[in-house]
Amino acid sequence: MINLAGRDILHSWGKFVFTGVGLGLLIGVTLTMAGVYRGMVDDAKVLLDNSGADMWVAQKDTLGPYAEPSSVYDDVYRSLLGMKGVARAANVTYLTMQVRQGDRDVRAMVVGVVTGGPGEPGQPAWLVAGRHITRGHYEAVADVAAGFHLGDRIRIRRNEYVVIGLTRRMVSSGGDPMVFIPLKDAQEAQFLKDNDAIIQQRRRTAANPAFQSPSAPGLLDAIIASQTTNPYVNAVLVQIKPGQDVEETAEMIRRWKRLQVYTRAQMEDILVGKLIATSSKQIGMFLVILAMVSAAIVAFIIYTLTLGKIREIAVLKLIGTKNRAIAGMILQQAVALGVIGFMVGKVAATFWAPIFPKYVLLEAGDAVRGLAAVVVMCVLASTLAIHAALKVDPAEAIGG
Repeated sequence: MINLAGRDILHSWGKFVFTGVGLGLLIGVTLTMAGVYRGMVDDAKVLLDNSGADMWVAQKDTLGPYAEPSSVYDDVYRSLLGMKGVARAANVTYLTMQVRQGDRDVRAMVVGVVTGGPGEPGQPAWLVAGRHITRGHYEAVADVAAGFHLGDRIRIRRNEYVVIGLTRRMVSSGGDPMVFIPLKDAQEAQFLKDNDAIIQQRRRTAANPAFQSPSAPGLLDAIIASQTTNPYVNAVLVQIKPGQDVEETAEMIRRWKRLQVYTRAQMEDILVGKLIATSSKQIGMFLVILAMVSAAIVAFIIYTLTLGKIREIAVLKLIGTKNRAIAGMILQQAVALGVIGFMVGKVAATFWAPIFPKYVLLEAGDAVRGLAAVVVMCVLASTLAIHAALKVDPAEAIGG
């Protein structure tokens, strides 16, 4: 039996292929949007994995160091080390800011970590070049996505740092590359005021009559001294001993230390369910709109192609071709158009995904679901053209 759909496609293959390429680019955008969402979720999970923590101890009644501002005293980790089941505890600070290198600025998350090798909470798990931070000041380890190289000098607030190590896939939940610096330097960058502000605050404090009383000797000096110290961090990263129940230790810290504690599952729920929830809804809306536009394009193209061969369809009916065969021809053309478009879109998305500024994660499962959705969309879109074809009068084949 002659394949009517194949013969018709070969007859006008140029128009069919160009239409498939145009549809494919639109499908490629749809797959990329799904990949952007997957990348955002993966960035959030990578952030938690890279911290090396089992628990995050943060300021009470906050959502932790990633979703909300959090400040705890930097000596809290000592008391946590004495808690049952705690193997390691380390202070950490997070500050998203512009890092300057020469004449260019790079948006990055500056992470203050305690000095030490891999395995210490907060430290990069591995490096692609260089070494870990070993000195207490002015050394930095950067993610390669920041565009820095070994030996580069970068400026964070008032100080310059030398890049002594490079790592990969160390990013914030928003996809910004991380720059690791010593904890003391990070505390100064985040919590201390600039010199002019400190001088102005000292003048205001000294001029306050409440601090001029002889009954409070040394109070003024203590307040002035406190303005040049920074005893805060954003959180304490905690590692649990093997075999210890994480939730039991977390509840113990909440009860006795009056601090907010999040386990890995809870922190992942915050990052994915709250921090990127609005972005995921926006991407979902774009996916729905793109799917509707794609379906409309397929329906219009197939309907136009069908109208262009009304006389041929009338001839087929005149020689006794069944309506089922004619409907099958149109349906096959619609599905073929969708398959060509999907192949073009998948190839396009694979090629342009690496050059996107945000991480795009193209999963095989999304590709399979996308192909199924395209086929269903093409089947539904062909119904209008099938309806028009079945209404054709065979007499039109011999008409004028």
